[in-house]
Amino acid sequence: MTMSRPGFVLGLLLLCAPLPPASGSSDDPAAPQVLPDKPTPPPARAPLFAADYSVRPLSIDTAANRVALFGDLHVHSAYSYDATAFGTTATPDDAYRFAQGMPLDHPLGYTAQLRKPLDFFAVTDHAMYLGTVKEAADTTTPLSQVPFAKPFHDMNNKKRRTAASVVFRTRTFKGFARKLRRAMSDGLVDPSYVLDISERAWTDIVASAQRNYTPGKFTTFVAYEYTTASPERAAIHRNVIFESEDGVPGFPFSSMHSDNPEDLWRWMDAMRNLGVDSLAIPHNSNGSDGATFALTYRSGAPIDEEYSRLRIRNEPLVEITQVKGTSETHPTLSPNDEWAGFEIFDLVTRDERPSQPEGSYVRRALQVGLAREAQGLTNLFRLGLVGASDTHTGASAIQEDAFNGKIGINDGIPLYRGSVPVPTAVKEDIERRGTSPLDEVGGRYFISNVIKYWGASGLTGVWADQNDRTSIFQALRRRETFATSGPRMPVRFFAGQDLGALSTDAPDWQRDAYRQGVTMGSELVLEADTPPTFLLAAARDPQSHPLDRLQVIKGWIDNGTMRERVFDVACSDARSPDRNTWRCTTLEDTVDPSDCAVPDAPGSSQLSARWSDPDFDASQHAFYYVRALEVPSCRWSTWDALRAGTPPREDLPATIQERAWSSPIWIQPLKSAAQ
Repeated sequence: MTMSRPGFVLGLLLLCAPLPPASGSSDDPAAPQVLPDKPTPPPARAPLFAADYSVRPLSIDTAANRVALFGDLHVHSAYSYDATAFGTTATPDDAYRFAQGMPLDHPLGYTAQLRKPLDFFAVTDHAMYLGTVKEAADTTTPLSQVPFAKPFHDMNNKKRRTAASVVFRTRTFKGFARKLRRAMSDGLVDPSYVLDISERAWTDIVASAQRNYTPGKFTTFVAYEYTTASPERAAIHRNVIFESEDGVPGFPFSSMHSDNPEDLWRWMDAMRNLGVDSLAIPHNSNGSDGATFALTYRSGAPIDEEYSRLRIRNEPLVEITQVKGTSETHPTLSPNDEWAGFEIFDLVTRDERPSQPEGSYVRRALQVGLAREAQGLTNLFRLGLVGASDTHTGASAIQEDAFNGKIGINDGIPLYRGSVPVPTAVKEDIERRGTSPLDEVGGRYFISNVIKYWGASGLTGVWADQNDRTSIFQALRRRETFATSGPRMPVRFFAGQDLGALSTDAPDWQRDAYRQGVTMGSELVLEADTPPTFLLAAARDPQSHPLDRLQVIKGWIDNGTMRERVFDVACSDARSPDRNTWRCTTLEDTVDPSDCAVPDAPGSSQLSARWSDPDFDASQHAFYYVRALEVPSCRWSTWDALRAGTPPREDLPATIQERAWSSPIWIQPLKSAAQ
């Protein structure tokens, strides 16, 4: 089912009606709905999946030759209505060139460039009001002549793209969507014209993905962001990734059709039945105030099996890390995990109030899914893990020592990121004008905002047969994925009850592991009550830092209670985990704060292990995933301070441990033991 032009325009008209109440229920008559127009389907082709949506089978020999590929599946260009307001002028072509290692001009004029090209990439602009701010800024367009658009005129010419324009940009952009809706409601703007703007932008996005796709070398995906909010106004956004450009709709399903994710999933089902496959990836669950993993319909009613199957069929993955925080877990949910506080941003993005941890973090969602499975229900949270940047400049900001923020001019200099102190003269001017609150830390003053809590993250890793759309999409679909906070650390993870004496020291051990066990993203169905064997390995990124340790994170259900435990299973520098605590001793932090160098750094270039759970119970539902940690290195805020010749801000971590996470392996209990 695609949305026809009349349906989209009517959706816009519904958006022009009075704003719905805070409940935002999908059965609210004022909320935009999926409209029952006669759709214009894309050209039909053979179905990609059987009724159970399983992935295509591959031979063991093929699987054993899979390679680790790294990419970013969450990138915005100037077509995103907020990105233009941030000063971004990068086109989708610019973003794809950046991913292939070429320089890209930041909105403030300096150059952003990766040290090494990526393998795959997706421009995921907001489908909502796609291209409209860019259109309003162009003084040759009809939209620019509408009175509310006047402040946007030429806002991104070189003379106006300055650091001093940040206050103007923030004030000008505020309320843009509301003003555009009112202009349509008042008859000043034809909704069909707004659709024309968005269709032109979408056509260019699709064409750009095709222009930049080089099978075997660099893969692009046609993609977009579905942008909506919970009834309580917390963001619950998703990126939709199409397997191919063949048959993609003339315009994608967005919150301008319906702000209910359940309608998005039904649309994806309908498209898939026409031969056009896609998957949705939710992100920033950490700031969703519990909405991302809530066990209720949008209306507030408890979910049922229909909802669970609909969701997991369309959302097999979750973005666990990005610039706006890491969503693995929270210290209040995992008090016995010493590494749970990594790059935590636990505020609701929209209004910066505290975001409740329950329902907002991935590890707890994995546990909740297990609990439902133990009750004989569908596990709607059997999720593979990916990472991304969410950059709004076209350039992935994933390098700690080259971090330039994600929102263009608004965080493009250290001063605006709150990582360096405000000079006295600037402080006095800010206080006189009242343009920004200030934080006092150790007798110094810093611009007060949430950007200081953001991180230089992240990337998706996949184990794919080759670098092309089909192979990478199939890896995403089968969840043979891992996430990293930026460094390109390949991670392997297998489990089986018939691995014999196989170890990671054996030649071609991956081939035998595929043959005799299962890999990340899979389910191991127990055939005996003996503990399975786990094989895991990780290698350092040669352009990053050595590895500190490999960990296995276990979640399980014990008589209805959700439990978790972290095991150190391999550690660098001849350290071995204590068999009672399953912890290795802590490495000395050797980072030199004067230049961020790590002289004579401890750590290993590779770590691997063969491991079995000492507390294994064949009657319990469980999951296991790998976390690989680097040795400590400087955080981006420390690099900012170092370059400014000032001490790092005392209330921010000076160092972090970059990391990678594998997708889980789920354990299906032995039937006789479970009974």
